[in-house]
Amino acid sequence: MTLTATSIPGYKAGTWTIDPTHSEVGFSIRHIMISKVKGTFEKFSATFVTGQNPLDSSVTASAEVASINTNEPNRDGHLRTGDFFDAPTYPTIDFVSTGVRQEGDDFKVDGNLTIKGITKPVTFDFEFGGFGQDPYGNYKGGATAKAVINREDFGLNYNAALETGGVLLGEKVTITLELQAVHAGE
Repeated sequence: MTLTATSIPGYKAGTWTIDPTHSEVGFSIRHIMISKVKGTFEKFSATFVTGQNPLDSSVTASAEVASINTNEPNRDGHLRTGDFFDAPTYPTIDFVSTGVRQEGDDFKVDGNLTIKGITKPVTFDFEFGGFGQDPYGNYKGGATAKAVINREDFGLNYNAALETGGVLLGEKVTITLELQAVHAGE
């Protein structure tokens, strides 16, 4: 399928802003080599600009590091320190897209992700959820995006050896975005 504005039911060009009450910025990481710990960033923002050609679309997004929530206050406090994100020095995680492309039936959003002052290219797998009007007359679009990064590429090197062998934390972090955005106009 070739991506065009008319091939996506309900597609509208223009500017869209994230609806934070219907969106989630989440992550997961392997913990003690046996399971995954999940968390979210509770405060975030994003703006999407969709082009007449969907492949000309762009996104800028930011998450507040201090809003990290793994449902364990002591761990969240540690994640805000210099061992991990250093929230006082680097208060946000930022993403700026550099392109949208289609690979077969799949869509990719390429961009630059900045964590702890280090910027690296990242590709998100992007899945359209659809478009529609909410009960209040707002026109909305939904999508899911996912990427896997190596946390050490961004200076998040903290770890601890386990007595049973292995390490406390894995290197790979899966970022999962559940997105709902409001069309703000052309």
